[in-house]
Amino acid sequence: MRSEKLTRAWFAVTALVALTGLGTQVAVTASAPDGRVANLLCFFTIDSNLLVTLTSALVALGVARGRLFTVLWLDALVGIIVTGIVYQVALAGLYELHGLSLFADTMLHKVTPILFVLGWLLAAPRGVLSWRTVWWSLLYPLAWLAFTLPRGAITGFYPYPFVDAGTLGYGQVALNCVFIGLFFTALAAGAFLYDRRLARVEPA
Repeated sequence: MRSEKLTRAWFAVTALVALTGLGTQVAVTASAPDGRVANLLCFFTIDSNLLVTLTSALVALGVARGRLFTVLWLDALVGIIVTGIVYQVALAGLYELHGLSLFADTMLHKVTPILFVLGWLLAAPRGVLSWRTVWWSLLYPLAWLAFTLPRGAITGFYPYPFVDAGTLGYGQVALNCVFIGLFFTALAAGAFLYDRRLARVEPA
């Protein structure tokens, strides 16, 4: 049986870590010569860390409840897993980072994903997910694409090489998004099934 105090403490630390990474990244971007803080909202990494910060804070405060929370909770989990994996597979090493940039990058892509996933596996509330939660959670990546691609077509800014329609063309970008969408769906369904299994075997 998990300790409620441990759960709340773990996610309080997770929220603080994610918020520190976000705050540092905003400061780094704002201080850059061509920095546009608004561009940060196009990054799946930033949005997923925002979800982690919000849901972790709600758990830490003991007010995590309701259908909307469960959807955001699952989006935070799957989003931060995708963030960590895609970064390591496709993005790590593309830029040489130093100082605060390296610190923010490490917090957002490595420390926060590890803390949140471990917290979900070891200390999270169980039995709160459902198939309906899984399907509603898919609105998050769809909303991200609906915001990022049209904005990129207007401004010319794309947050990641694999969604750069100006370079790859919309056909290749669509294919990339399908693969990532299927990966997101599989992770969401897997999280639900794992959560349901643990809810059945854990003592009351």
